[in-house]
Amino acid sequence: MAITQTSNTTPTQDAAALVGRVFISMLFLPAGWGKLTGFAGTVGYFGKIGVPMPEVAAAIAVVVELLVCLLFLVGFKTRLMAIILAVFTVATAFLGHAFWKVPPEMVMAQQTNFFKNFAIAGGFLAFFAFGPGRFSIDKK
Repeated sequence: MAITQTSNTTPTQDAAALVGRVFISMLFLPAGWGKLTGFAGTVGYFGKIGVPMPEVAAAIAVVVELLVCLLFLVGFKTRLMAIILAVFTVATAFLGHAFWKVPPEMVMAQQTNFFKNFAIAGGFLAFFAFGPGRFSIDKK
């Protein structure tokens, strides 16, 4: 079933959607590149914090943060990419920011990051709901 945008957007909305895709991608693309270029360190860190199958998880993280986010950035299959990124971001909240497992002095920072991940996922869900705007491959 194809999801299509049923309403027209204004140039301001289209520009805001493009800037929104750029801003949100600025978080994921450098993180993915860092994981790729420091893959062994990423695997080690994932193992240290208890991520299951750290090698597989690191590879998935690289693919999502680089490839899926790049497709989201250019607006290709934007709604699908937004759902994948939303699910990934919520999963990483639980895997990487488990504030209930950390020492008391780390709770506030981890809790903030946990809920920031949910806020980011909310942004992705908005793109799923409303689409990428006209300045995207999907709209060409």
